[in-house]
Amino acid sequence: MSTYEAPWFEDFKVGDDFSNVPPVTITEGHCAIHQAMFGDRLQLTLDHQLCAAVTGETRALVNPSLVCNVAIGQSSFPSQRVMGNLFYRGLVLQRPVFVGDTLTTTTKVVALRQNRIREGRAATGMVALEIHVNNQEGETVLNFWRCPMIPCRDPSADTGRKDSFDMIPDDITIDALSEAIPAWDLSHLWNRLKPGAPLTVAETILVEARDTVTLAPELVRMTLNMAMTHTDATKSVYGERLVYGGHTISMAAAQLSRALPSLATLLGWFKCDHTAPVFEEDILRSVVTVDALVSGASGRIVIAQVETFADRGPHSPEPGTDVKVLDWRLAGLLAGKK
Repeated sequence: MSTYEAPWFEDFKVGDDFSNVPPVTITEGHCAIHQAMFGDRLQLTLDHQLCAAVTGETRALVNPSLVCNVAIGQSSFPSQRVMGNLFYRGLVLQRPVFVGDTLTTTTKVVALRQNRIREGRAATGMVALEIHVNNQEGETVLNFWRCPMIPCRDPSADTGRKDSFDMIPDDITIDALSEAIPAWDLSHLWNRLKPGAPLTVAETILVEARDTVTLAPELVRMTLNMAMTHTDATKSVYGERLVYGGHTISMAAAQLSRALPSLATLLGWFKCDHTAPVFEEDILRSVVTVDALVSGASGRIVIAQVETFADRGPHSPEPGTDVKVLDWRLAGLLAGKK
């Protein structure tokens, strides 16, 4: 009997290309399930008439968080043994996705670095992946880098791998964000909003309404995510299923949509770091800080910092109150006067 075995850290080499994954056509079903999980209030994904007026497209806009989750899931063949995804970098949503679009993802290994060997701790390494997503027309939808931590097959391995990660961008230019702004008429969204206090740089918004993490494995399965730690507690270093990082990010994005009602869509992630694990039944809250507001050709770019914190009970693998679990710096497109 043969065994279908996921790769260990020693199995990777720079240049490995994981492109043989099923393309995914985004349907209304995907959108409905994603909305049920997160309750995102991004208006253009909820109101099809408003979406048509703004975008000029008769099909419904797909929530950018769902797009990112599908892309990450499609890129998860090399990270089936992941112990935790350490970071995301340089993610730019170069083109909006509408219901009926088909996403195809290619994933390449660009660097390998073994973690420092410590006595009494099994050997692990970091696998830097570059991920590129196209739609059915061959157009780039998004491009980004992420870094899962993968165990070694030999717990005492010394692979000597110590690649630099300097090729991974640590910033996104305003020009790159401006180029990603769709040619939409955001006045329709702005006219729908009730006037409120103008958003200001350095403003901090505490989102009072918290969310409890549920249905974590369902999102993993829907997005073809193959990471075993999210569906099999015996594969988790915590002895309990680890919540997929995109689930935490999507919940933070939903809380962001409450804080910024004029948000039309997300444009990019400068960085997104998982600072602590998340488990089902954790209760998450977010704090949003406005770092910058930049006028664009057809709207305003907001650059914001989102910090997300978890409360978890005494039966959690890592109990605690107000545990910081996410540090996310992003760019979004706002309706409103320039």
